[in-house]
Amino acid sequence: MENFFIGVKEWLIGFFGLGDFLKLMTTHDYGQFLTWKGITALIGPIIPFLLLFEIIRMLLYRRFKLVDYRISFFSLVLNSLVGRVISIGMVSICIGLFAKFAPFSLEITWYGLIYGYVVWEFGHFIYHYLGHKIRLFWCLHSTHHAPETMNLSVNFAHFFLEAPYADLIRTSVCILLGVSPALLFLIMFIDGVWGSFIHIGENISKDGRFGFLNKIILTPSHHRVHHAKNPLYMDTNFCNLLPIWDHVFKTYQEEDKSIKIEYGITRVMKKNSFLDAYFGEFVVLAQDVWNAPGLKNKFLYIVMPPGWSHTKAHKTAKVVRSEYLQAQQSA
Repeated sequence: MENFFIGVKEWLIGFFGLGDFLKLMTTHDYGQFLTWKGITALIGPIIPFLLLFEIIRMLLYRRFKLVDYRISFFSLVLNSLVGRVISIGMVSICIGLFAKFAPFSLEITWYGLIYGYVVWEFGHFIYHYLGHKIRLFWCLHSTHHAPETMNLSVNFAHFFLEAPYADLIRTSVCILLGVSPALLFLIMFIDGVWGSFIHIGENISKDGRFGFLNKIILTPSHHRVHHAKNPLYMDTNFCNLLPIWDHVFKTYQEEDKSIKIEYGITRVMKKNSFLDAYFGEFVVLAQDVWNAPGLKNKFLYIVMPPGWSHTKAHKTAKVVRSEYLQAQQSA
């Protein structure tokens, strides 16, 4: 029983990111909190404690629903066992393979950080865009879009192989384009914190735009749009902090407050089912491949966008959004 409580304690310390903070506190050398390690030790617990605050606030206002957190919780439990280890390994492999091919290597400087972040966002855009446009990759990414509400726990709803796939692309792009490993890790830390924060729901920030910042960076409002299944919002806002590539590739979309956001995916799911959210897209893809006539169509179901059909009755996000925009223009 004692080992059980010790295990629970260690899990809680890990979940809330308190490990480094507690270690620094035991040294009584509080000046270390001014170092990079100390700063990350202070920032790391912010998102988990913000999630706790979100839940407590919803309990006080009697708006808390356990089912809203079910998919995210079970995803976190499963992914903590395997996903993180594979992801870290993928980053290390990519650095080892591609660092020698980089034409230059920028270290941590103000101009290096700006350049590196633009490159990182490019790699993130590629991974994220392909996650919506290639059916097999959508199977990896769809778990993150399955929750039908927006809250900080959605940040933990991922298929365990998505992070290694994402890091393969983002790390390779950054290293090949001259982002040094040290600068890459700094960017990954910043991006991880902000990427988690933009999942805050209306219980913490109802508007989510943050005033003038909405015109400069991607805010929770933008990311709510990305998670929406409304036709206007489909496949938009793929960046994480800087929307530069969304503007370049015409995927940027502001939130229209007159349109109520509908979260989730367009496929009819079993209500609040973790198994369907985690494995459902693989099952449906396997069925489509099995029933498709000919090897060519079977292959196309794997690589074409979700909603593609060999019968030409396509219901891809691009088709649905285009039809919606045309209807709005003619109305």
